[in-house]
Amino acid sequence: MSYGEYNLESLRHAFGLKVRDRLLFEQTGTLEPSGWLAETLANGQDLAITSEKARGEFIVAPVLMACRVLLGHDLRIFSGARLDVDPERGLKGECDFILARSDSSAVLQAPLMVILEAKKNDIEEGLGQCAAQMLGAIRYNEREGKAVPSVYGCVTTGEAWQFLKLTGSELLIHPERLPIQELGKILWFLVQCLGDVDREAAAIAAA
Repeated sequence: MSYGEYNLESLRHAFGLKVRDRLLFEQTGTLEPSGWLAETLANGQDLAITSEKARGEFIVAPVLMACRVLLGHDLRIFSGARLDVDPERGLKGECDFILARSDSSAVLQAPLMVILEAKKNDIEEGLGQCAAQMLGAIRYNEREGKAVPSVYGCVTTGEAWQFLKLTGSELLIHPERLPIQELGKILWFLVQCLGDVDREAAAIAAA
């Protein structure tokens, strides 16, 4: 097995996860997209409809790059990186994007969030695979001695974005899917999710 063979039901039974529909944040905000990002997405809109790969290149990747700029470039974006943690239990395979605090772009370290491009524009189908990758990210961090309580994930078609949070055995799925037209809100979620993991990690280090 690999990440792609899991759905929410099989993952729930295999790892004893509790799946809940919950708001990830009590209050949400927005971040103004840069002129560069708005122009890039507008120019790539007609190109992005041709394939999943094109959506990743012309919509998803620019949004993630903008997130990196908002965080002062203190973030690595790994595209197509493998996250082989527990092959015997199916926690292995390639991830579309991993956002991490790695010291080098050549070596994956401290994954904080995984971004999954939904196959066939089906976000529901991608939730289980994304959650499996999040579970892999948590175990990867534990193995590297950089354990964090939570890891975030997002399943996106490029046109719609749905966010998840995994803490222990509890998987929270934000009930609202954000359309790309609410780009400022998507950017806010990305920055807030990454900041939340950092704050948890800092609290553990200070304890």
